[in-house]
Amino acid sequence: MVQYGARFGAYGWIAGVIIIIGFALMAFLMFEIARRFRAYDYRSMVKRLLGPFWFLFDIIYLLLAVLMISIVIAATGSILHSTLGLNYWIGVAIIAIIAGLLNFYGANIIERFKTIGTIALFSAYILFAILVISSTSGEIKEVFASGDTSFVTNFSMGSVFWAGIIYVGYNLAVYPAALFTLRRQKTMKDTLISAIIAGTMMTVPWFLTYVALMGYYPNEQVFNAEVPWLHMLNGYGVWIAIIFGVVVGWTLIETATGLIHAFINRINSNLKEVGKQPMTRRMNGIIAIIILVLSAMLSSVGINDLVGTGYTILGYAMLVVFGLPLLVIGFYRIIKGHKAQTSENTID
Repeated sequence: MVQYGARFGAYGWIAGVIIIIGFALMAFLMFEIARRFRAYDYRSMVKRLLGPFWFLFDIIYLLLAVLMISIVIAATGSILHSTLGLNYWIGVAIIAIIAGLLNFYGANIIERFKTIGTIALFSAYILFAILVISSTSGEIKEVFASGDTSFVTNFSMGSVFWAGIIYVGYNLAVYPAALFTLRRQKTMKDTLISAIIAGTMMTVPWFLTYVALMGYYPNEQVFNAEVPWLHMLNGYGVWIAIIFGVVVGWTLIETATGLIHAFINRINSNLKEVGKQPMTRRMNGIIAIIILVLSAMLSSVGINDLVGTGYTILGYAMLVVFGLPLLVIGFYRIIKGHKAQTSENTID
């Protein structure tokens, strides 16, 4: 959030506008392609977009999944230590166990887990934002009134725009993780409405966090922190810290679980293609644990370095391998399919 918006101070909201448009557009393209071609695992989806080069997405997706999960682990370990006093590695173990169990029990339980987590996250974000924004409203108004951008120097509007694009780019990895939930969408109207909802819901926490951060701009203790929310919520009582730890921990676990589940679906889809049985629940759980262990090892690098360097590099890669094909080929396939359907209806 700090890296891809809030550091620009009074102009950070521009990145947020780019983000909400980008999220909604990419969601529509992916949802509609999945619906038209019944491509409900990411390998089927990517083969529609990249053809023989689909394996490039596999490589980047796995690297980005491990990176995102490592950040999830580092953040959760830090949050649970700061809010509940748990040892960092106990937090890591909790993630590994829960994510492993969720992947063991499969798609239905994961979908319910995500739904509950999303409701809890939005409720908590609204609560946190009300607390912080109401107590720092004067400072927030001053940042916007003065056009304060003092946390960074020598930046252009182009760099603000690009920050929003890169944020969308590295978050493209979570889109394939949601493919298994799209089977209920039957028409283009369904996918369009779903995309608008998705784009909006994905960006609401961004804007709430952005505005709250402006109340502390350009405080280096907050803006250089691994988890800035912990500093912003300091002084509001232990119960707020506990709620934050539980809700955000839940959300981070569901993110890790979704990424792993998409990878497992991809393997099972490949096994079916070659005439073999899909993996057992036990194997699903074991693969989840292996990915989590690798991510836990990487998490020792630290959140700030992982985000600042890893996200940026893989964000570019994801834009090239998935974002651009989704925009160009995705639009072409949707328009071609729509024209064919219109022509068929006219003939009928």
